[in-house]
Amino acid sequence: MSPGETAVDVATARRLVSMMDLTSLNEGDDSAAVERLAKLAVSPAGRVAALCIWPRFIGVARAALCGCTVPVAAVTNFPDGTAGPEAAAAETAAAVGAGADEVDLVFPYPALLAGDSEAGAVLMRLCRAACGTRLLKVILETGQLATPELIRRAADLAIDGGADFLKTSTGKTQPGVTPAAVSVLLDAIEAARGRGRSVGLKVSGGIRSGSSARSWLERYESRFGAGSATPATFRIGASSLLTELRAVLESGSLSG
Repeated sequence: MSPGETAVDVATARRLVSMMDLTSLNEGDDSAAVERLAKLAVSPAGRVAALCIWPRFIGVARAALCGCTVPVAAVTNFPDGTAGPEAAAAETAAAVGAGADEVDLVFPYPALLAGDSEAGAVLMRLCRAACGTRLLKVILETGQLATPELIRRAADLAIDGGADFLKTSTGKTQPGVTPAAVSVLLDAIEAARGRGRSVGLKVSGGIRSGSSARSWLERYESRFGAGSATPATFRIGASSLLTELRAVLESGSLSG
């Protein structure tokens, strides 16, 4: 345990498992890797919120989940956010057609960095339509946008375009999730709530310990109240975190 970190208790570990998007987005992923991941989705530790994978493995994941109710999430316009709006919408429609329950869409942050807000607005409109009623989580890649002004602009464009969740990072660039970026996203989510729009937060990018995951949960609930974080409002994107949380639940305690 690193200095300043404390143990994750059993109750918190169980909550964190239920809010986790169990993720594998490695270039070398194959069907066997996805099948192994799916076997971890439901266990005595509880059910994860979703299984997040490449679109080409949607069918494999659904088969491996054996009819259990864990949603399958697929990434689109991933990881660099450079596809045009029509191409991103076509990829999103294909993922939904293949059986994705949720879509994690990369916002066109390179265009926004170049001063083009319209690309994000158009892409959001087309991808929201392509996604239909499926949950749409929009990855802003906040570490690349860097400034609070750009992060807020991307967040507002995503929300106006119909995002169900704002997600911090792809996990493919540095930095990943940061307190400063999350603060901006919480501001945008709070403003959307004031307009009658319910938008969730997904933190991802470098979350590898129970204590780290708990700190993001606490940050969310410090804004919206104790118990406000549920799988419908708050998600954690992670790959290795589940091992530690399962150990907490099996042993009754483990350091973060």
